[in-house]
Amino acid sequence: MTIAAPSGDDPQSLFATPAIVADRRLDGSILVRSTTPLKESARCIGDWLEHWAQRAPDRIFLGERAGAEAPWTTVSYRDALKTVRAAASWILARGLSTERPLVILSDNSVDHALFALAAQHVGVPAAAISPAYSLMSRDFDKLKSMIGLLDPGAIYVTSTKPFAAALAAIRPLHHANVVSGNPDDADALPFRDVTATPETSGVATAFAAVTPDTIAKFLFTSGSTGTPKAVINTQRMLTSSQQAKAQTWTFLEDASSDLVILDWLPWSHTFGANHNFNLVLRNGGTLYIDGGKPAPGLFATSLANLRSVVPTVYFNVPRGFDMLISALRTDEELRRKFFEGTKFAFYAGAALPQNLWDALEELSLQTVGRRLPMVSAWGSTETSPLATDCHFLAKRSGNIGVPIPGTELKLVPSGDKLEVRVRGPNVTPGYWKAPELTAQAFDAEGFYLIGDAVTFADPARPELGLFFDGRVAEDFKLNSGTWVSVGTLRVAGIAALAPLAQDIVVTGHGRDEVRFLVFPNIAACRAAAGLPESADVKDVIGHPAVRAAIAQGLAKLKAQGGHSSGHATRALLLAEAASVDGGEITDKGYINQRAVLTRRAAAVAVLEDDVSAEPIVCAE
Repeated sequence: MTIAAPSGDDPQSLFATPAIVADRRLDGSILVRSTTPLKESARCIGDWLEHWAQRAPDRIFLGERAGAEAPWTTVSYRDALKTVRAAASWILARGLSTERPLVILSDNSVDHALFALAAQHVGVPAAAISPAYSLMSRDFDKLKSMIGLLDPGAIYVTSTKPFAAALAAIRPLHHANVVSGNPDDADALPFRDVTATPETSGVATAFAAVTPDTIAKFLFTSGSTGTPKAVINTQRMLTSSQQAKAQTWTFLEDASSDLVILDWLPWSHTFGANHNFNLVLRNGGTLYIDGGKPAPGLFATSLANLRSVVPTVYFNVPRGFDMLISALRTDEELRRKFFEGTKFAFYAGAALPQNLWDALEELSLQTVGRRLPMVSAWGSTETSPLATDCHFLAKRSGNIGVPIPGTELKLVPSGDKLEVRVRGPNVTPGYWKAPELTAQAFDAEGFYLIGDAVTFADPARPELGLFFDGRVAEDFKLNSGTWVSVGTLRVAGIAALAPLAQDIVVTGHGRDEVRFLVFPNIAACRAAAGLPESADVKDVIGHPAVRAAIAQGLAKLKAQGGHSSGHATRALLLAEAASVDGGEITDKGYINQRAVLTRRAAAVAVLEDDVSAEPIVCAE
């Protein structure tokens, strides 16, 4: 069975028309804001669940399945609220609080969602921690620091067996009840026992006491340059962000428009949790949890799910779009279902290379005779996450849109760039138990120092949006004094080396030339080399055909960029995948430039050694 939401909308009818002003100040800074006032938002996200359980009790809220061929197991809004209230009774009985929150170590699941909602329903923060810190780490140091900071009252895992080593490592650091989604785990309390708790009157009392300033969750930063910080997310942050989204994505308020989302993005990150999950909950939609993700061996599950559920809006990161495009080219049935049923595509997490944008547009035109609208947004964990939204049809990839209603941007000259800062009800009050870090995160006017740079699509017409212009701290100068825009060059480099480069780290700090450390797309490199899947990674990336293709890609980039800061003269393919323990990569596949350069100083040295034959030289 295929579950789909009807499409065929006029793209212009999906979104509000941006109304933006940019006020230039005497100090050189520019204040950019929407002239559309932010309407009143909900008191808390629990109000949304209560509303839809009453208004549409039988509507499917959440769905999941055990495998690509398994049937979907679903939960209605009525049953979700019943489970949330029961689990909330258990949470209150166990004395969980802001000082002893709920911690969830597992991936997205229905139980994960309902347990987190139960905590938030009665004013107890939930903290979803990336499973990578439990399942991929070797030393568990970052996980230990998170548990030590939070001192949880309960810890949830889907099953204790895969988390056994992590649970053993953190056992001395807490006195929490360990709860398992697997009823056969003898070493944990079954979640079904939690949800069998009789509802008490205290639940309604605690729910009524929740205010917009109540802490809803703690979300951790990546910790790529140190210990991860716990970002306080209040109820106001979450509800105001979704209210602004409803005022920009106006189709959400159309009672005849069903919202169906199929999503894999992890709830330990603000994109999947605060943007996508809350989008569904606020608007009474249906979220099918995708058990796949854009990674080798896992994306097949995502494709099987996409054949079953055609989403109203398709969300993904650039790596996911890359893999989707490859599949759509070879699967006519899936291609037609996707383009006929999906209103528009949304990318975030990192900039979308223009070659992927072009490919998706071309496939859409060939299939249904129209371009699939593609939009984006921008923000961070600290802005919950929406700060800007591209609620219009941009001409090319990279437009992050305009400030959402209620949110102000301050653009401050920084060298030849505009550093952007954010202020609004969607912005965090600070970091948990870290007053010094909190103080350092804001300027004198209360704007959050996000660390990014932006540029206007057209300085005379701010309503045409902003483009992400890299991380201020990532950019550097060559010996010539020329600035290298790392974010811009990274995206251009991935496009030029497509499909062989999965991601790129830009180096050349204080040198004459730019050079690339390249995380290769091993599957694409293996195909280019004509080697079997059993071939060793070093043999694959060292194959003459792969090296020649990379050299030609560098030459292509040079022809486009010309000047020294616009292309790389050499590239080094990395055999070792990005490290979670080293802080090099997040669940979404985002590469942290500084962490890679620090951890792989030896590789940088090889890349900068003009005598070494290992780096690939740009073709003439």
